[in-house]
Amino acid sequence: MIEITAGGFRFRARFEEALAPATCRAFRALLPYRERLIHVRWSGEACWIPLGDTAFGVGYENATSYPAPGQILLHPGGVSETEILLGYGAARFASKVGQLAGNHFLTITEGLAELPVLGRKVLWEGAQEIVFGAG
Repeated sequence: MIEITAGGFRFRARFEEALAPATCRAFRALLPYRERLIHVRWSGEACWIPLGDTAFGVGYENATSYPAPGQILLHPGGVSETEILLGYGAARFASKVGQLAGNHFLTITEGLAELPVLGRKVLWEGAQEIVFGAG
């Protein structure tokens, strides 16, 4: 388990070890991880963490373009910049180059009801600090 705090909200999530082992391993090595969460431009009801050309050293595994609310994806880069996407409602992962896919490596298990509230806060109030820490 991992604890995530963002915009004054607290969530708990599980790593999807069996489905995305390399992505989970790479992300765990960064913990605790602190960044800024901003609202997506093309993907619908989701927030993202743009990571530029950051290399996680992973390829595609368990990749999807349609995250369910509470699923957290890592796009490992290539056709678009590296990024982390957090779906909070209806979303189709995309960028200015078109549809993307990301590795589903975390699933929020506690606090799901607060995700849309966080998403609207990010949309209307701007970037929010997000921290991924040991749960």
